[in-house]
Amino acid sequence: MSGAKVYSWNVNGVRSALGKGLADFVAAAAPDVLCLQETKCETATARELGLAFPHQAWHEAEKKGYSGTAILSKVAPLSVATDFPGDHPAEGRVVTAEFNGLFVVSAYVPNSQRELERLDYRLKWDADFRKYLARLAKRKPVVVCGDLNVAHAEIDLANPASNRRNAGFTDEERASFGTLLADHGFTDTFRAQHPTLAQRYSWWSYRPGIRARNIGWRLDYCLTSDGLAYDQPEIHDQVKGSDHCPVSVRVRAEL
Repeated sequence: MSGAKVYSWNVNGVRSALGKGLADFVAAAAPDVLCLQETKCETATARELGLAFPHQAWHEAEKKGYSGTAILSKVAPLSVATDFPGDHPAEGRVVTAEFNGLFVVSAYVPNSQRELERLDYRLKWDADFRKYLARLAKRKPVVVCGDLNVAHAEIDLANPASNRRNAGFTDEERASFGTLLADHGFTDTFRAQHPTLAQRYSWWSYRPGIRARNIGWRLDYCLTSDGLAYDQPEIHDQVKGSDHCPVSVRVRAEL
């Protein structure tokens, strides 16, 4: 199938990831578009890192060393936009690139944090983000990639019973994500193709032995809007370099 290979990775610091094989991974995977989250890097610095993409859109947080997103591509986007409408702090959480055949969105969704102190804000953020994606999807197809900070179903984390009501697995967050899928026509590409495939995760705690024992969560997604054809949704859980691993999908749309 022709089209574009879109990869996404929460690198938990792009400079750190470069020291742990990011450039080698990019060379081997050869993505047409690479979405990054938690870049933790100022834009001026990021552009000097030597990542092998001629077109780079970086969106840094106001707070230095925090959050940040990017979209790197082989083809020049028609336009780039940062953030979306709503009353939100400048945390560098969303960057959108418009190409000829589709929009690509790199997103780092807020964590509800311990004691769920940010849950109410997270749900407001979700609602505004859904509206934004729905508006984009009326114009042309959309692929949304990133750390969406939710395990949608029990199959998406190793220990669902003990994590009930923890950030990323509250009923509210799961329902909010479900609304994006059910009411706005977006598809969780990996789960749609592998509805019963268990023990496939994209994030593991740094605590010793956790990743080796595969006690993880599936927090990273590639979503497509209604009607956007895709194949080869993958979780690259063999790739190290961050507490998250890359995810990818090939979409049938030209850049």
